[in-house]
Parts: sequence; structure tokens; C-alpha cells
Amino acid sequence: MLHAGLFLACGAVLLFVQYLAVNRILGDRSVVITGTPVPAQAAETGMSQTASTQSYVEGLAPAQNASVMQAAEARFVDFKSLVLDSLLSQSLITLAILAVVSASLGWWTAGRSLARLHKVTGAARRISEQNLHDRLALVGPDDEIKELGDTIDAMLVRLERSFDANRRFAANASHELRTPLALQRTSLEIPLAEGRVPDDLKPSIERALRATARSDRLVAGLLLLASGQQGPQSSQATDLADLAADAVDLYRAQAAAAGITVTTDLDHAPTSGDPVLLGQVAANLVQNAVRHNVLDREGDVRVSTGRVAGGAELRVDNTGPTVDPTNVEHLFEPFHRGEAARLSTGRPGSGLGLSIVRAVVESHGGTVVAGARATGGLRVTVFLPEGSGSE
Repeated sequence: MLHAGLFLACGAVLLFVQYLAVNRILGDRSVVITGTPVPAQAAETGMSQTASTQSYVEGLAPAQNASVMQAAEARFVDFKSLVLDSLLSQSLITLAILAVVSASLGWWTAGRSLARLHKVTGAARRISEQNLHDRLALVGPDDEIKELGDTIDAMLVRLERSFDANRRFAANASHELRTPLALQRTSLEIPLAEGRVPDDLKPSIERALRATARSDRLVAGLLLLASGQQGPQSSQATDLADLAADAVDLYRAQAAAAGITVTTDLDHAPTSGDPVLLGQVAANLVQNAVRHNVLDREGDVRVSTGRVAGGAELRVDNTGPTVDPTNVEHLFEPFHRGEAARLSTGRPGSGLGLSIVRAVVESHGGTVVAGARATGGLRVTVFLPEGSGSE
């Protein structure tokens, strides 16, 4: 529309200038056109006027001369009107046709440019932490759009290197911390088990053991988070129903001791991926559901799996405290514990459970969504596509 509008504006100006130019040219060439001199005012305005008393044609009486002049003026006015009307009508038709052609060409040229911009926009929406290896790789003329695409590709390279470095650091640091933590725990457990610790020191030793155990769980969680972010090292067919059943069996005793009722509805939910990582997803969700029931009041946990359009689904519902809907998304942040502050003490766990779930699921090409239940508690739904994961 912009191209067509600009073309119409320029065409209208050109048509107006052309109309004035032809009008003046015809007036200046009246003698050539009619073969008889026409008064200047008549030539310019196209209106008939009474001939002056001057004799314009030698050998004719004044009355005859006036008659000749009047006839010449009338012929010239008719001719001039015919030419200008034809010029105007044909120019308007041509301008309308070319306006349509201009709009079509504008649509085509703009579409070619915008197609590459649409590709940039689509990539910006699609690319996330899990697929920073994707590139735009725009082709076409070396213009501003290609420069934009190349700049975004270079930015993705830098981001990918930065994320990889952070993941390697987390994995390496967690791995290096496990050995000294194991030595520290052993050094505390052995004398305590052998009774070589004075009674007045036992509370301090037990607190140190609990802190060491918590640090060990935190390091293990960081390792799992790093592994989940790196994605599956291998992929094989697996069933979310089997993984969910194993997770329920793992925490059923803990739930029963707290008076929590665990119900299951496990239909076949085939997918593919790393069974260890996907098993950790099911275990974290069930553990999270049982733990938050234990913290607040007796309640229920419901675990269900099944096929959905395009993949498999795992859903875990639990009763518990009321969750602020605006705070649900923050639950997936590392070390976040619901309404509690980050790294708060007095609450079990490391605050990495749902972060690990999201990292693993997204690395398998799936999605995880959490929602607050109106009656209290949380509902977490995991979707994994068919054939997800890498071979």
C-alpha cells in the first residue's frame, strides 16, 4: 500500500504538470494547428473572442476577416478541448493500471524482504537456552536484513559458549565437592558410631552431619540440574507410566507415615529419551507433592499418565497450602521454595526439584506447566513428544 500510494502521488503530480505543459504547447502552436492566427488570449484560454479590427488575412474585407477568425477560434477551442480531454482520460486509465502493477510489484518486493525478517522473528521466538546451537543462516543480498541475521548468529555463538561454560562449571564444581563432603561425613560418622564422641559434643556433631547431608543433597541436585540442561546422552523408548509407578513406590512409605493418600491412574504413555533423567523427573514431582503435604497437613496426591495428541503426559496433583498464582512460575527457579525465601532454613530439600524437572523436560523437547489449585496445592503437568530426545 505504501508503494502504491507513493506511486499514485507521484503519478498525479506528473499528470498535472503534463496537462499544463500540453495546454501551453497547444496555445503556442495555434497557427500550425489551425493555419490561421488566433488571438493570444483565445489561444491561452481556449475561449472564442471577437476578432480585432486588424486585418489578419490580407486581401479580405474586415467583415470577412472577422468571420474567418471566429471560425478559426472555434475550431481551435474544439481541438484543444478534445486533445486535453483525451490526454486526461487516457492518462488516468494508464495511471490506474500502473497503480495496480505498482501495488503488485511492491507486494512482491516487500514480501521478499519481509520473508527474511519473519525468519528472524520466528527464530527469536523459537531459540532458547536449550537450542542455542540453532542459527538463522540467512541467504540473499548482502543488505541490512542479512547484516541483522549475521549479527544475531554471532550473538547466539557467544551465548552458547557462555551457557556451556556455566554448565561445565556447575558440573565440575559439584563433582569436585562430592569427594571432600564424603570424607567429611565419614570423619563425623565413624567416631559417632564407635562412641568416641563425648556426650556434650554429640549435638554439635549431629548438627554438622545434618549440614553435611544437606550439602551433599545440594551438590547432587546441582549435578542433576547440569545433566538435565546438557540433555540426554542417549535416547531409548520408555514409558512414563513405568517411571511414575517406580516414583510412587519410592515415596509411598513416606506418604503413608504422614497420613497422605496416594492414588494413581497410570495409562501407557510411551515416549523416548534418557530413562534415568526422565525417572528423576517423576521422582522429583512425587517427592515434591508428598513433601509439601507433609509440611502443612494431611492430604492427597494423585499421579496420572496417558497418551495425548502428539506425545505423552505425566500429571501430579497434590493438596497443600494455597499457592499464589503469580508465584507459580518462580517455583521453577533454582533454590526457590514456594512462599519461603531462597535458601531458607528449616525446610527440607535444596529448592532444585522443579528446576531439574524443567531442565530435563525441555532438553527432551517437552514442556512442563504448573498451576495453583483453587482448593490449595499444586498441579504440575509434563508433556513429552513422541520420539523426543537425541540418538
